Amino acid sequence: MEKLMGVIHLDSEQDLLKELTYFRCGAAVPFGSRYRLIDFVLSNMVNSTVFDIAVFTRRKYRSLMDHLGTGKPWDLNRKRGGLFILPPDWNDPTDLSKGDLQHFHNNRDFFDRGLADYVLITGSHHICNIDYQKVFQEHLAYGADVTAIYKSVKTLEDEHAIEKKLELDVNGNVSNITTDANNHNLFMGMYILKKSLLIELIDYCIARQKENLLLDGIIANLNRLTVRPYEYRGYLSVINSIESYYKHSMSLLDIDVYTQLFLNRKPIYTKPKDEPPTKYTKSAITNNSLLANGCVIEGTVENSILFRGVHVHKGAVIRNSIVMQRCEIKEGTLLDNVVLDKDIVLSPNRTFIGAPENPYIVAKRKIL
Repeated sequence: MEKLMGVIHLDSEQDLLKELTYFRCGAAVPFGSRYRLIDFVLSNMVNSTVFDIAVFTRRKYRSLMDHLGTGKPWDLNRKRGGLFILPPDWNDPTDLSKGDLQHFHNNRDFFDRGLADYVLITGSHHICNIDYQKVFQEHLAYGADVTAIYKSVKTLEDEHAIEKKLELDVNGNVSNITTDANNHNLFMGMYILKKSLLIELIDYCIARQKENLLLDGIIANLNRLTVRPYEYRGYLSVINSIESYYKHSMSLLDIDVYTQLFLNRKPIYTKPKDEPPTKYTKSAITNNSLLANGCVIEGTVENSILFRGVHVHKGAVIRNSIVMQRCEIKEGTLLDNVVLDKDIVLSPNRTFIGAPENPYIVAKRKIL
């Protein structure tokens, strides 16, 4: 049976989430009260029987490595294959590769030792619950060189402006990949190709002093490659700005959205913390909120998302906000349209107010 191996390619992803990416890469940003952004693509791979996975990362990867560990929560702590976190630690004096091709070139052993004949390459900021095996079977059925996954979005949002789009020809093949502001075929940064073709494209680009696999290896060779589109029809959110992060996080409070992402297909896995259940005291008031375990709620929480271990003291009010792990909100403090990173302590009787289109952000480990 034909097999897939996976590459979660973070090198070309920019850290666009302001304070949330001061100390971590975008893939490690918390999302949805208990997850990190990388959990979604990693879980999708495992749920699609992809168990040989490399993570290419270049900077601010300490938090990511701490979260992923050995890969046990995703059943990737295996004797053969499993999870490989591959930061830029190479010292070949003859290496001529540049840009993201350095990862592919210097980690060629990962591909050579892998038993799969095909490679799935993805990023981390397209949040969805997708079955990659369906994509793979269609790739094999059409005999394409590359299969690119996209979603035809009804409405183009602000976060779509900088994303790549697919242009299709009369035969249904991909004729171009652009950033056309009026194109609704949103490329999800996910594609499948044969391992031998991947190695060929890597060598081709390096020999010509190119730097980017997608731009210089695939887009520049669309005239000689057969690139088929695969239309994904499920839930998708694109997290490439603070505004999109806040908007799509808060959308999880809609039960229909939450169901589409978490309950319609296979589960999303994450690193367990083994926290006790959330404690609600007699003074606690909660409404339309998503609370992880380990919290202590003595005050008011409305239309908000709280991660593990948050303590909301009596008289504190949290509205329309995202509060990450182990934050402490003291008596009389008000939050509205605020995003608090981890380990923040807010003193009594403070007020922090942002706006839905511009939430107030506080970087982690602050005492205010």
